[in-house]
This record gives sequence, C-alpha cells and structure tokens, in this order.
Amino acid sequence: MAYTTINKSTDYFNTKLYTGNGSAGNALTGIGHQPDLVWMKGRNQAFDQCWYDAVRGVTKLIRSNLTNAEATQSGVTAFGSDGFTLGSSGETNSNNDTYVAWNWKANGAGSSNTDGSITSTVSASTTSGFSIVKWTGTGSAATVGHGLGTTPGLIIIKNYSRAGEDWVVWHDSFAANQFIRLNTTAAVATSTSMWNNTLPTSTVFSLVNEEKNNYSGDNIIGYCFAEKTGFSKFGSYTGTSDADGPFLYCGFKPAFYLWKPYNATDSWNLVDSKRDGYNPDNNRLFPNASSAEDTQDRVDLVSNGIKIRTSDGGTNSSSRSYIYMAFAEAPLVGSNNVPATAR
Repeated sequence: MAYTTINKSTDYFNTKLYTGNGSAGNALTGIGHQPDLVWMKGRNQAFDQCWYDAVRGVTKLIRSNLTNAEATQSGVTAFGSDGFTLGSSGETNSNNDTYVAWNWKANGAGSSNTDGSITSTVSASTTSGFSIVKWTGTGSAATVGHGLGTTPGLIIIKNYSRAGEDWVVWHDSFAANQFIRLNTTAAVATSTSMWNNTLPTSTVFSLVNEEKNNYSGDNIIGYCFAEKTGFSKFGSYTGTSDADGPFLYCGFKPAFYLWKPYNATDSWNLVDSKRDGYNPDNNRLFPNASSAEDTQDRVDLVSNGIKIRTSDGGTNSSSRSYIYMAFAEAPLVGSNNVPATAR
C-alpha cells in the first residue's frame, strides 16, 4: 500500500509569493491548481488577513483578524485553473508591497449537500480532506453536511452576514463543548451551545442557536479539514520550556505550519516554507493580527516534521498546551519513491 495518495502536494495546497503592482487585472499563476480558498497577507505592511473563496464568490472578502461582516472589495476578481487575478485593492495588491497567499483546492463553486438537517452548499476535495461549506442559519439545533466522507480534524467558521461575530474553531484535541477564536488571542472556551455538545462525524457537524455559527437567516461559511497521511496533520503538544524543544512528527516536509497555545492567552502563529529559504529563518505572521512579518525564529521545518527551537511562551512553555495544523510541501516517501529533503 502506498504511504500517501498525494505525491504532489501542490495539486491541492501551495503558497504563492508576489509583489503588488497596484493595477487591476494582475494575474498570478504557477499555483498548480484552481485555488478555491485564497488566504492573503501583506508581509512588509500592517495589512489585514484577507480570505476569498470560490463558494462565496470573487470580490467577497472576510478578514480573520477582524469580526467584520463580509465586504465587497476587488481583492480577488477571478479564480483561474492555475492561480487567481487581483484587483487594485491595497490590502492585496499595493504597488511594490510584498504579499503571501496560501491556496487550497476544493471543488469549485460547490453543490447542494443534504446530509444534515440544514441543506448546505459544499465544495469538497475528499482526496486532500478539504471542504468549503456554506449555509443559512436556522437558530435552532441542527446538523450541517461537510462533504469530506471522514471526520474533520479542524473546522473554522465565520458568520459573514453579521458584524461583531468571532471566527470560531474546533480542533480534534478539543472536547465536544470547546472552541477557540481565530481572530483573538483568547484561550479555549467552553460552551454547550456552540456544537450542541456533539463531536463532528464523517458526514456532519452539529450546531445550536448560536450567533457565531447558526443565527437565524444569517449566511455562514465553514472551512473543514480532515487529516490525510503524507499531506496534512492536526495535532497537539505540551511545551517543555527548553530551547531544544519537542519534535512534531508529520510524515512530510511542511509547507505550512500554524500553531497556538490553547490553554493561555497568546497569539496564533504561522510560518511557511516559501517566505524564507532556510532554517531557522522562518518568519512568523499572526492570523489574528494585521502585523507585518516578525523575524524572531521559533521553529525548524525539516524533512519529516517540525522541530521547536525556542522556550518562548507562545511556542514552548511547560505550563501550556498547543494545537497545530500543518500541510505538506512533500511527503516523506510517496508511492513514486521520491523522498522529501531537508530544508
């Protein structure tokens, strides 16, 4: 049996670096797939975290560092077979500013899913374990189909109709009554009303009457991820307060690594393998903040996982537990027997 069914990770996830030109029609290619979710961030300036997806449609912006409702803005004006096209928005295409875009493939604009009590629109890649789910809130106990065919390891949800609503996250290290907010530094919270005190299944996740994910008549978007050997990993670890910190085995060379201490108030952190060319120079961005890149080194991205290289509390305190999410640049060994190499 093959170690992984995904030998070429860029068929499903890829990071794109670019420099803005300030002009509409700036077409970016070379991503390797149609990016159905594009998450963009200015590197050298304090620009917001900008999310566009093929289910809500082009020019429809939500920001993971804010609780704003969806805005119409010329950030992404087209999704192409190998990239996307930018408008003239300064948040995503300011002249001479540098940007990063993280891109995931789902299945285009999506189709109707009736697995849950709420009919959802789902764009899913069951191969890579990623789906985009859109629904209208009912204000009562309900289930929503996610289209993955296996239980998600991570779910990110945003009510995009209503200003002031947090981005809520469930991770498979959490209980059925726990969630954390992507747009803040807050620790994990407990509420039976968020997921109806019910864990997700291979077909649906559960909701109650909660403004953040099921307010009656509001439009909600969800991004669901299931772990796939050699391509993605969702896990947790306990810090050691030692600069020679834990090693997190992923089974692949990471292209993208997101983490947060979930039992403490501290920032989300994100590094990738494109923005810097060697260890330990992996500059961080912060999904809950508009800040420019931070140059303090925290982790190494190695051929089979992540090595923690700090005792800093945001990454490796012995009094803290951490969740993480990682996607592959290359599997450790694919069915074509091509091994991953060190960074």
